Amino acid sequence: MKKVCLLLANGFEAVEASVFTDVIGWNNLEGDGSTKLVTVGLRDTLKCTWNFTVTPELNIKDLNVDDFEALAIPGGFEEANFYTDAYSEDFLRVIREFDKQGKIIASICVGSLPIGKSGVLKGRDGTSYSLNDGKRQKELASFGVNVIPHKEIVIDRNIITSYNPSTAFNVAFTLLELLTSKENTNKVKRLMGFIK
Repeated sequence: MKKVCLLLANGFEAVEASVFTDVIGWNNLEGDGSTKLVTVGLRDTLKCTWNFTVTPELNIKDLNVDDFEALAIPGGFEEANFYTDAYSEDFLRVIREFDKQGKIIASICVGSLPIGKSGVLKGRDGTSYSLNDGKRQKELASFGVNVIPHKEIVIDRNIITSYNPSTAFNVAFTLLELLTSKENTNKVKRLMGFIK
């Protein structure tokens, strides 16, 4: 079983997390059955950007990176205190360990910012939220990342970044394809109604 760690910061966007749970879940039931997703957080209860409450399955202190093949990170809002958790040393340490082992790291929107802050994207290509005068892309660049501003999804070796919430499903499908195959991913896409 290929396990995906969905690493959640308080203040994350529920829609950006849900694409990973849905795509990996659909694959488990209707695709090749090879994937499982586990939610992980720094707190026993997390509040999403729009006040949806989530109970992660695993606390970050109990996380063993060796048990997982991939890491998924949804973005969130500063106003919902996303960066308090996302920029914490525990959160950044997990990112560094996944990268050190060459495992896939997939992020959506500002989920790329803790990846940048962790240092693993320094000198590499990436992107982040593209609107608001590029504020978040400038922040990503301040971490030494070569920001590709107008590309929806940027893949640099094992790291996937994207530039806003509209890319969420495509990031999740890219992750599934890297974990399984294009043929299997297209089967899941067809069953979910994304392709005919």
